[in-house]
Amino acid sequence: MAQMNMIQAIRSALDVVMHKDPSVVIMGEDVGYFGGVFRCTDGLQRKYGEHRVIDAPIAEGGIIGTAIGMGVNGLRPVAEIQFADYIYPGFDQVVSELARLRYRTAGDLTSPVTIRTPCGGGIRGGQTHSQSPEGIFTHITGIKTVMPSNPYDAKGLLISAIESDDPIIFFEPKRIYNGPFDGDPEKAAVSWASHPKGEVPGDYYTVPLGKAEVVTEGSELTIITYGTLVHVAQAAATLTGIDAEVIDVRTLAPLDVGTLTKSVNKTGRCLIAHEATLFSGYGAELCATIQENCFWNLEAPIERVGGWDTPYPHAFEWQYFPGQKRIAAGIRSVMEAG
Repeated sequence: MAQMNMIQAIRSALDVVMHKDPSVVIMGEDVGYFGGVFRCTDGLQRKYGEHRVIDAPIAEGGIIGTAIGMGVNGLRPVAEIQFADYIYPGFDQVVSELARLRYRTAGDLTSPVTIRTPCGGGIRGGQTHSQSPEGIFTHITGIKTVMPSNPYDAKGLLISAIESDDPIIFFEPKRIYNGPFDGDPEKAAVSWASHPKGEVPGDYYTVPLGKAEVVTEGSELTIITYGTLVHVAQAAATLTGIDAEVIDVRTLAPLDVGTLTKSVNKTGRCLIAHEATLFSGYGAELCATIQENCFWNLEAPIERVGGWDTPYPHAFEWQYFPGQKRIAAGIRSVMEAG
């Protein structure tokens, strides 16, 4: 196994599937010659040629629409949207075409498109390079929504996504693209430098879609989260000294309800954390699911920690970001209630 950060793991996944399946093509802004703004596709055009790694114009609707057509005609396109903030011009193509195609044609047509896009803040990107719109896509029936939290899962989940016949939105938390956190402890989370999941096989493997993972076992509290905040939640639990069970959702839709409810029924307490805006965020769906399935075993109200109900502020990024202190405060609130 090799030590890889998430960028390297994603590039390795793309390389593996392109070598294995000549129908896999990549398309997006600057993905070819430049290798992508975060270098996730670096070197792939040189290796596989301009007909399989395609530099597209700045037209997200065109990128996704073209990918849908490719998928209908037998290819497996991987469309990169340079930042999740830029996906909105292509939203109608996702909702009205990609997500509905199989249903509308009674299964006669499918389009196995994977849309990759970096999400979240923590890189001083301001309001137009820091958004987390995952909750919007989980509301759309007919597509799957995925967000990994570490290099091993990033590669395995991406291979599974590309090989799936379902359309998939694959969010990549850019804050953890390059691996361990550093700097101000409040802005940091635990490093995975010594974590076994920092080790990534160089060859083919998959991580199943639709399956959450218990990343830290515990008995006093369940923390349900995903992406960057998996690491922040682990650090926050350590800060409080609470024996928390941390669950990485990984596949947001379809949701692995069984793993989540089994944990909450065991611990009796639950905190949900995500970086996105709190109001109508994905955490609200998680909260409703836990309430419906675990009500009689809950010992305290479910707590949510998320971003502010504002655009992502450049000047106050680390106040907006749900860091260790805010999650730790939420943990204490849950433990003191009931």
